Amino acid sequence: MQRATPTTQNETLQDNLFLPGFCDIRTVFAVVVIAELFAFVLVLAGNAPDAWGQLGLLSLFLQWIALSSAAALCLARPLLTRVGNTAAALTSYLLLLLTTAVISEAAFRLAPDPGQVYGGDHAAFLFSNLGISAILSALVLRYLYVAHQWRQQIQAEAQARVQALQARIRPHFLFNSMNSIAALTRSDAERAELAVQDLSDLFRVSLRDASERVTLEEELHVAQRYLRLEGLRLGDRLQVEWSIERLPRKRLVPSLILQPLLENAVYHGIESLPEGGRITVQGSAEGKQIRIGIRNPRARGSADAHRKGNCIALDNIRLRLQLAFGSQAGVALREVDDEFETTLYFPREKLK
Repeated sequence: MQRATPTTQNETLQDNLFLPGFCDIRTVFAVVVIAELFAFVLVLAGNAPDAWGQLGLLSLFLQWIALSSAAALCLARPLLTRVGNTAAALTSYLLLLLTTAVISEAAFRLAPDPGQVYGGDHAAFLFSNLGISAILSALVLRYLYVAHQWRQQIQAEAQARVQALQARIRPHFLFNSMNSIAALTRSDAERAELAVQDLSDLFRVSLRDASERVTLEEELHVAQRYLRLEGLRLGDRLQVEWSIERLPRKRLVPSLILQPLLENAVYHGIESLPEGGRITVQGSAEGKQIRIGIRNPRARGSADAHRKGNCIALDNIRLRLQLAFGSQAGVALREVDDEFETTLYFPREKLK
C-alpha cells in the first residue's frame, strides 16, 4: 500500500504587515472608490457654482494622489515587511505625505491658470493638501492597524479551537481504534496492519499546525482513512458512498475540515441507529465555488442532540474557512426528512 505522505503547503513567509496588499486589484479598486467618494463630499461641502466641472477636476486630482499612494505602498511592501509594524506605519505615513506633496506641486505647476488654483497661493494650496492628507492618512493607517490586530486575535482563537478539537478527538478515537486493531491481530493480520498505517497517518495529520494548508486530495484521503477505521468497529452498520470525482484535487484548504464533520455523522447518526446507515459524501465544483456535502441518517427525535453535537465542529470549521477564504466560504446545515446534511463551500480559485 502506498501511504499518503502529507505535502506540507505552509505559508512559510507569513505576512505580518498590518497593511493590505496594495498591488491587489481589489484593494486598488477600493482606493479608487474611496477617493471618488471623498471628491463628492468635498464638492458638496464647497457648494461651488460649477459643481460638475469642479467634481471632474477634483476627482482627477484625488485619483492621482490615491493611485500614486497605492503604487508607492505596493513598491515599498518588500521593505515594509522586513521591519516592525511601528516602523512600517511611520514609513507609510511619510510616503503618503510625500506623494501628496509631489502630486500637489505637479498639479499646481501644470494647471493652465495657476491663479485659479487656491487663489494663486502656492504655499496655501500645498499646505492645505498636506494637512488633509496628514489627518486622513493617520485615520486610515490607524483603522488598518486595528483591523489587523482584530484579525490576528481571531486567528489565534481559531488555532486554539483547532488544538482543543484535536485534543478532544485523540483519546476516544485512539482507544476505539486500538481495540479494533487488537481484535484483528489474530484473525486478519493484513487488515490489522493496514489499520495501523491508517491510524498513524491520521495522528500525523492531527499533530499538524492549525494554520497549515493541504491539498483537497490529501484532506479526502484523511477522511477516507477515518471512515475505514470506524468501519472496523461498526462493521456493516456503516456504509459510505463517495461521489467526489468532480472535485479539483489540487485546491489548497485548511487541514481537518472534513474529518470532524464525518466524526459527527458517525457518532450522532450511525451509532444512534441499531441498524446503522449510510453516509454520503458528495462534491461538486460549479462555476467559482466548490461544495462538499455530507449526509447521514438520524434517529427520530434526535435532532436536538445532533445539532448540539455538531455545534463545536461547525463553528470551528466555519471560522477557519472564513479566515482562509473570506465571506465566500462557510458551512451550512439542513435537515432533509430523516437525514442531516452538512455542506462546506469555498471559492474554486487557488490560493495565492
